[in-house]
Amino acid sequence: MLEKFFGLKSHKTSIRTEIIAGVTTFMTMAYILAVNPDILSATGMDKNAIFTATALSAIIATLVMALVAKLPFALAPGMGLNAFFAFTVVLGMGYSWQFALTAVFLEGIIFIVLTAFNVREAIVNAIPINIKHAISGGIGLFIAFIGLQNAGLIVGNPATMVSLGDMSSHTVWVSLFGVVLMGAMLALKVRGALLIGIFAATVAGIPLGVTLLPEGLFVSLPPSVAPIAFQFDFSQVFTLDMVIILLTFLFVDMFDTVGTLIGVASKADMIDKDGKLPRVKQALFADAIGTTAGAMLGTSTVTTYIESASGVAEGGRTGLTSLTVAAMFFIALFLSPVFLMVPGAATAPALILVGSFMLSPIVKINFNDYTESIPVFLTIIMMPLTYSIADGIVFGMIAWVLLKLLSGRYKEISLVMYILAIIFCAKFFF
Repeated sequence: MLEKFFGLKSHKTSIRTEIIAGVTTFMTMAYILAVNPDILSATGMDKNAIFTATALSAIIATLVMALVAKLPFALAPGMGLNAFFAFTVVLGMGYSWQFALTAVFLEGIIFIVLTAFNVREAIVNAIPINIKHAISGGIGLFIAFIGLQNAGLIVGNPATMVSLGDMSSHTVWVSLFGVVLMGAMLALKVRGALLIGIFAATVAGIPLGVTLLPEGLFVSLPPSVAPIAFQFDFSQVFTLDMVIILLTFLFVDMFDTVGTLIGVASKADMIDKDGKLPRVKQALFADAIGTTAGAMLGTSTVTTYIESASGVAEGGRTGLTSLTVAAMFFIALFLSPVFLMVPGAATAPALILVGSFMLSPIVKINFNDYTESIPVFLTIIMMPLTYSIADGIVFGMIAWVLLKLLSGRYKEISLVMYILAIIFCAKFFF
């Protein structure tokens, strides 16, 4: 049944490979179950209820990705977007968390409409093929940068922005152990190398105090979402602030999701010779439905996770990978202490190594054509430096349009790319 539904043989994969890929993806993104409640609870929302809403929204969105799009990508409430929700809209602008949830709900509805009318699909297909390859490379550097931060290898520095962390830290030791172990297993072609490495690093962190064993029972019923579910405030929908907040949610989520889909798909060789991603419309429906359902349950915008790259690196190629992720989120509802004990130092090595894997599509780029190579470089370098997939895409696409235009190659620019470039410029200057 699984073979027929997901087409495992045609994708040169197996049930075992897909399950390992799904578990690996889940382990690298399970931190959201702890981080999202921490961030959103700063608004006064019930922390325990947010945990359940986070898991349920991830399950709903990832099931749509698995069963409708049949692609190996996982979704959950997005980092960055949750911080904007809590610290900008609520704590910064002074609005209630109910108002912010209303903005997220409206965003989800708009995304469903835009996806139904193929607007988002047209944007994905209009992005030049070399920019698509660059997005994979940019996400590679970005995800590796996140991993290096989680490992404590890279830390903030007021003089130089970033610098080397404390090499005597036990967190760094655990992470470096994980990198070496995973690297060796990958070289030896051990299946499930990343997942084995995560578990090994978690165990290694126990005597060093990096891994904290849960107190009390390992199994518990999930908390109720009643305190935050369906808590909307439509009284200020037609205000200028709502428009600005809604546009910000729309822009960041759209290009984070588009960037992740393209980048991870490029690495997995899922993009066809015409530069298109099969079933992209169905994939875009997943985050639109997830965001809408998430707002109803009481959490911030749901988006596709770059950590999906770790599952793809383990060989995940079909919706069975994402179906496994959804199943793991369901289990996590009842075994939260077990999953939350895995420290960032144990998942950081997987992110660092996956970052290196993501660079491979850039070999397909012709760097002798400066109208292609300069936008490619800007796309790649701006993602980690701005800490945003969306901003990296914006810089690359604006540069691509301008260089094609100024070099007299305007016929290569599609109408959609002109429109996007104008919108991007307006975003920066206004």
